[in-house]
Formats: sequence, C-alpha cells, structure tokens
Amino acid sequence: MAVASKFMNGVDVARMHETIEAVASTPKLGKFTFRVANKWIEGAENRTETRDFNAGGQETKHFSDFTLVADEHDILLGKDIGANPVEHLLHALASCVTTSMVYHASARGILIEKVESSLDGDIDLQGFLGLNEKVRKGFQQIRFKFRIKADITDKQLQELAALGPQFSPVFDTLTKGTPVSVSAERMG
Repeated sequence: MAVASKFMNGVDVARMHETIEAVASTPKLGKFTFRVANKWIEGAENRTETRDFNAGGQETKHFSDFTLVADEHDILLGKDIGANPVEHLLHALASCVTTSMVYHASARGILIEKVESSLDGDIDLQGFLGLNEKVRKGFQQIRFKFRIKADITDKQLQELAALGPQFSPVFDTLTKGTPVSVSAERMG
C-alpha cells in the first residue's frame, strides 16, 4: 500500500522518510559521486557543465543540462559576464545550508514561511597575487545571516538555523577541509 505524500515546506516528507529508511538499512545507497566538466573560454571566463552522477551505485542523469558561467569583475580583469568563483562558492554555501535546514525542519514537522540569507566574505588579494605568503589566498572569514519567518520561539529559531550548518555537505567541506587531488594530462 503506497503512503500518501505529505508536503512540508515544499518537501515530500513521505519520500524523505523512505530515503532515510532505505539508506539506514542499506548504507551503500547513500554513496553519491557528483561530476562536472569545466572549459576555459578566455581571460577569466570558464563554463562548467554538470554531468551524470552516481547515486547509490547507479548512474543517474539530470532531468536538464546545467551550465554555470564564471568570470571576474572588471576590476579583476574580467568581462563580468558571470559570478566569479568565490561568489559561486558563497552561492553553494548559502543554498546548501538553506536546503539542509529546510529538509531537516520538514522532517521535524516545522513549517517555514520564508527564508532569506546574506553572506559576505573577506579576501585579501595579496595572497592570490603572491605578494605576501602570510596572507591566505582564500576567504579569511565568511559571515552568514539568516532571516526566517516561522511561527516559532526565539530559542526554536536558533535551533532551526543551526540545522543547516549541522547537516550541510558544503558547510562541512568548507569548515573541515577535504583532500583535493590535482593531475594534468596533455590534450590531443
């Protein structure tokens, strides 16, 4: 007998619980490999396309093709035709933390009316330009602020906001670090 879907915050909670049960009973179903392919165009312009991904041991296709455009702002010698890579990183962080919060709130039966967030981060070009080896090349700090509309107490609001960072894969990757291997080969 099929379980009727109950949507909470736009999330199919019945399917979510089915997924949780499936991964709990067969952990290999929770293993995913995501892929993208990047092509340099010129200057700072790059285009990245999503590729098929592996979900629980099965190759899976996106319903649509997605292309991400990256460039730099004019002041950083680009044409400003797309967000720059660190803006893409802020977008990835904002959307992953928000989605993680919404999914976990939905599983707990917490109705959210509206969520907005703002992020800003500090970078010192002395690191990127190799002018000062003591200056970090990446973000020195990122500030993330939620604005949430929900019928909950102030304490519950803080608990709700904490769900995102607690469960977000992007937050985890940024704050705990992940090994990245780099290799190169000649093009034909």
